[in-house]
Amino acid sequence: MSDPTSTILVVEDDSIVRMLIVDVLEELEYQVLEAADGAQALAHLEKKDERIDLMMTDKGLPDMDGVQLAQKAAELRPSLPILFASGYAENIDVPAGMHSIGKPFSIDQLRDKVNSVLGR
Repeated sequence: MSDPTSTILVVEDDSIVRMLIVDVLEELEYQVLEAADGAQALAHLEKKDERIDLMMTDKGLPDMDGVQLAQKAAELRPSLPILFASGYAENIDVPAGMHSIGKPFSIDQLRDKVNSVLGR
């Protein structure tokens, strides 16, 4: 594995789904930050001293959609890779340079997708 450990910001409004994703990523030895909505995610992204190597966001969030969040994230951290998780992955238009994974996904699919996005 690469070091230092990569940090992933998980943005998911469903607390059970978020907990599952966080558990899987932690088992894969990633550091994980959690946000339940776009506002919490932006609070993390605005902390310039906080390392974030990947943002994984749900497409549908209560306060803004995942694409709007991704656009704001790209302004704050232009090189940050973004992974959308959506039950409608085949139907979402993912902005150029961003990635998506369809829900439901297996642990292996999540691992492989995150590792590929991070170049691990």
